[in-house]
Amino acid sequence: MFFQRKSISCPLIYDKIPLSTPIDDLTFIVFDTETTGFQVATTDRLIEIGAVAVKGLKVMENDRFQTYVNPMRQISREIIELTSITNELAAEAPIASEAIPEFFEYVGAHEAVCLVGHYVGFDHLVLKSELKREKLALKKLFTIDTLDLIGFIAPSYDMRDLERYAMAFGTRIYDRHSAMGDAMTTAYLFIELLQQFRDRGYSTWGELIKATDSQMRSMQF
Repeated sequence: MFFQRKSISCPLIYDKIPLSTPIDDLTFIVFDTETTGFQVATTDRLIEIGAVAVKGLKVMENDRFQTYVNPMRQISREIIELTSITNELAAEAPIASEAIPEFFEYVGAHEAVCLVGHYVGFDHLVLKSELKREKLALKKLFTIDTLDLIGFIAPSYDMRDLERYAMAFGTRIYDRHSAMGDAMTTAYLFIELLQQFRDRGYSTWGELIKATDSQMRSMQF
């Protein structure tokens, strides 16, 4: 008998928005995750999700989502020192199968066109791996990576660190190795990149999709 895995979708509206829509009229959700380590497809687990809405080329500072996540395992001393997320803090938090749907509810409430992240492929893998453990397939997660937008605007830049990019583009820097802090830093970097994108004569959703097209995104469908 063929077993079909159930699926869960992120309620984004990218496929309902005309490509001619000005980017000024769109809502984006910029997010970040923290984990117990980098082996998220196997041994490591999600411990925090942080997100903020971007609308009308402005960061909606008072419109955030943040939750710690119980990884159901010990957090190493190195990760505690890096993120300030303790085992006691995580023990009081929802597990991933509860936290991720809460995050998706936040996304859906904003009628966001897509999710945005810095090296967003990692965060996508985190969510996908956690849901896979619950026999759930993640569908309709459309993302924009600030690295791809930087590559379009300033292809000479060749570095991955979020803080170095924020410094290079003169944008705000919040607490590092905090999902909420990194989401805020990424959001302000994203706003600056969108402004530069417009300064180069681009203004629509379709042009933004084309400019940030990547192999990682094509693997999401």
